[in-house]
Amino acid sequence: MKTAFLFSGQGAQYTGMGQELYETHEVMKQTVAEASDILGYDLAAICFDEANSDLLNQTEYTQPAILTISVGFLRLLEAEVGKPDAVAGLSLGEYTALVASGALSFADGVALVTKRGAYMANAAPQGTGKMVAVMNADPSLIEACCQKASSLGIVAPANYNTPQQIVIGGAVAAVDQAVALLTAQGVKRMIELKVSGPFHTALLKPAAEQLKEALAAVNFDEMTIPVISNTTAQIMPKDAIKDLLQQQVMSPVRFYESVATLKELGVQRAVEIGPGKTLSGFMKKIDKTIAMTRVEDAQTLADTIAVLKA
Repeated sequence: MKTAFLFSGQGAQYTGMGQELYETHEVMKQTVAEASDILGYDLAAICFDEANSDLLNQTEYTQPAILTISVGFLRLLEAEVGKPDAVAGLSLGEYTALVASGALSFADGVALVTKRGAYMANAAPQGTGKMVAVMNADPSLIEACCQKASSLGIVAPANYNTPQQIVIGGAVAAVDQAVALLTAQGVKRMIELKVSGPFHTALLKPAAEQLKEALAAVNFDEMTIPVISNTTAQIMPKDAIKDLLQQQVMSPVRFYESVATLKELGVQRAVEIGPGKTLSGFMKKIDKTIAMTRVEDAQTLADTIAVLKA
């Protein structure tokens, strides 16, 4: 049975994520220590100490924290069950997927997402934009309302999470206008997201340009397993990695189309690796035929190992 590993994105972080396995497994301690050496600060303190919760929610700290904890979980799981048949991640999780595929070293991944976080925070400072999840609306209607509202500024779909949940983002006034237009069209449920910026929209173009320079200095190897791109929802070719990662910052995440591609590859089960269970929730809405497990703590790790070894 073919298995895919799916990696958590930003927003899944919480104080204490990974702490239980950190305290009981040397591999987790080594992974966090390795990241701390690269970052020049104690990542364990950022992840586990309640006094640092504000820092953990700042993009430039969030991104290396989630990547590191997710890679620690990945190493624990792979030691027991080996490699998956394919990988994908949600936004930031795409970098963890590239580490899992062998294309990107963990050290380069940590350094790269730290820069990515800083570039994203600077490109769209708090208050310059917003994101709203639109529930149970036709994608073409959402796209049309965004197009109409774009006379007031940038607004566009940012995350195609599930067929029932598409997130729009952009400049505050333009997003508010798109919401008003959607409301007028009978869309009843929309939820403003608590995020620090309008990610995956054209407002992040300055971050994409800075990231291009950072990516130029990074060496990517051949993938040992396929990685599904957020931007194209197709298998990522090695020679397109840098371009796709640059585009990804300001392009919509096509998650449910990525799941369809995994299905075409023969994937019948998937494991969410990283903090939270957002992707598990999405998968229930996208395709119930794909069996889901996850790795977030000792119990979910044990359960997942049991399922994959059965």
